[in-house]
Amino acid sequence: MLKLYPPVDTNRTGRLRVSDLHEIYWEESGNPDGIPVIGVHGGPGGGSSPEMRRFFDPKLYRIILFDQRGCGRSTPHSELEENDTWALVSDMERIREALGVDKWVVFGGSWGSTLSLSYAVTHTDRVLGLILRGIFLITEAEIQWFYQDGASRIFPDAFDRYVAPIPEDERGDLLHAFHKRLTGSDRRARIAAAKAWACWEGETISIKGPDSRPAKFEEDSFADAFARIECHYFVNKGFFPEDGWLLKQAEEKLGDVPGIIVHGRYDVVTPIGTAWQLTKAWPDAKLHIVPDAGHSSLDPGIVDQLITATRAFAKKFG
Repeated sequence: MLKLYPPVDTNRTGRLRVSDLHEIYWEESGNPDGIPVIGVHGGPGGGSSPEMRRFFDPKLYRIILFDQRGCGRSTPHSELEENDTWALVSDMERIREALGVDKWVVFGGSWGSTLSLSYAVTHTDRVLGLILRGIFLITEAEIQWFYQDGASRIFPDAFDRYVAPIPEDERGDLLHAFHKRLTGSDRRARIAAAKAWACWEGETISIKGPDSRPAKFEEDSFADAFARIECHYFVNKGFFPEDGWLLKQAEEKLGDVPGIIVHGRYDVVTPIGTAWQLTKAWPDAKLHIVPDAGHSSLDPGIVDQLITATRAFAKKFG
């Protein structure tokens, strides 16, 4: 089974002013003359990490990462104003132009798959191919499943901790109950809600369950940006024109764009049915189901298939 490549340092980093309000962090590592790839982190609001570089052979790839608006090393932290899907698509295009990239591979998981697809249907001529994990299209059904009723039946212990900050009379609409607190003026209530929201995802991402929750989900600063930005996007339905819009666009526009999709059979955060729908709508996408994995990109079977995918694209485009 393939493992992550050894840690790799950045070659250069920078900041890009994308509006009067927002400035985003970007970095490059690997081979400056290699196949350009942009890594698109999850959340929204999760920020990039050094581990993301390790899915690519640094001798073959020019690895570009960035922190999306309001999170990671981008500023202002946890900012919701001027923060939507189409602003992020525009930011990706500005990074491409600033770094002199003609076409690139787009690599993203979870929300990163949403943003990767949104970019690809908007700038199809700039995409060599897509490697996606944990497909998430921000449909009403997906939001209801994870944040209201569905995953709650598989992780009832974690779900009780998730809903704890919300009074029982508001639990019929948890998305808006959390949104009220995450955008309110009560700092203490905001952080309590943010940590509950973040830890719910942290406790369900791995097939190993709540005990494998990454420590960062309990950190005030991370949880605040992660929960606020996620909830902001989900309340606004991904800023898409209609429910199911992104799937329709993929069917119409991706055509012969090659894609590799990796999905855990027991992914509770983004159930595999969405990946199955996308594969049927996008004939040039190949779905690899990992039989003993959940949502986490670091589950061993997910790592193995993602690195298999980056190696396949290296042969294809190198």
